[in-house]
Amino acid sequence: MQPPVHQHDRRETQMAERGDESLVHTLKKVAAVLKQSEIPFALGGSFAVYAHGGHSSEHDVDFLIREADVERSLEALVAAGFVAERPPEDWLVKVFDDGRMVDLIHRPIETPVTEETFADTVIRPVDAIHMPVLSATQLMVHKLLSFSQHYCDFARGLPLARSLREQIDWERVRKETQHSPYAEAFLVLLDRLEVVPTAGTRAGEGTS
Repeated sequence: MQPPVHQHDRRETQMAERGDESLVHTLKKVAAVLKQSEIPFALGGSFAVYAHGGHSSEHDVDFLIREADVERSLEALVAAGFVAERPPEDWLVKVFDDGRMVDLIHRPIETPVTEETFADTVIRPVDAIHMPVLSATQLMVHKLLSFSQHYCDFARGLPLARSLREQIDWERVRKETQHSPYAEAFLVLLDRLEVVPTAGTRAGEGTS
């Protein structure tokens, strides 16, 4: 389901109101470098939520890339003036643009980024630059599977669920997160709050 045209202006307003102009500039620079280097990528995280016309309580710039493209991505970004960092976590690398951090994630939620990941994207404008953005459904799945006994802040998932609920395939979300008791608890909460459509309803058929 494509968002109405007027939502593009609303997305830009949301970003400006959050004071994220510099982060948007950094995001665009990373996307441009990856495009020029012909490295497949997808925008994730809070800016992907905004690109779909939604809301997020987080403040990050995330790109998904394949593990096979990590070295090439870092080389291209360093050549463009970014500073690279290899954190202890083995599922991502980071680059910095004048202190502004960008995560390059190759294994979100313990699942490698593949061509199938990139197939589940939508081209969206981010400050007039069009780029592949993770689908609203995949963003919700990633958010729910990030909940664990060490991190289970439902307040960070509620804005995403509320604002993008009509673009999310909730049947698929339930299926892909059914092994997680934390995801199950969150979905029960959404049901009690009357945020999600009834079980079996697909994206675009939910409540308004």
